[in-house]
Amino acid sequence: MATDRSGIFIALGANLPSEVHGAPRATLEAAVQFLAREGVRILKRSSWWQSEAQPVSEQPDFVNGVIEIRTGLAPAALLERLHRVEEAFGRLRQTRWEARVLDLDLIDYRGLSMSGEGGGPLLPHPRMQDRLFVLLPLREIAPDWRHPVTGVAIDALIAGVNPIKINRLE
Repeated sequence: MATDRSGIFIALGANLPSEVHGAPRATLEAAVQFLAREGVRILKRSSWWQSEAQPVSEQPDFVNGVIEIRTGLAPAALLERLHRVEEAFGRLRQTRWEARVLDLDLIDYRGLSMSGEGGGPLLPHPRMQDRLFVLLPLREIAPDWRHPVTGVAIDALIAGVNPIKINRLE
């Protein structure tokens, strides 16, 4: 199956203010700039999107987006770098699906499929195809993207996801 193997995509999200950067949207902007200073070249970036927390809860709404990057880092090293950036921004990992200052997910690394064994990343991200807050921003910057394992086009993935409250901010 033909798949574009050139892209490395990272999803960004936040729904708590950062002590240093302020509101979630400002924190995400700062995170993109921080990644660029860390040797990650930003090729494309989506609009910011606001959505309710998933699974639905009493948490504040999230702001989400996706960037396409270029880096010489291997997938495991990139994931480690993303976790270090989250920590630098004040992210504490305590409970699954908790509110957070910053969330950086490695969505797709050049179409690689990896099992996550040995502490490496699980690629593609195992729940990305179920998340409109990832798929809609991804489609903005990669409208011809296909799931690396299934080959399903992004528009078909979007059509098959349960709807949530989500809107583009810019």
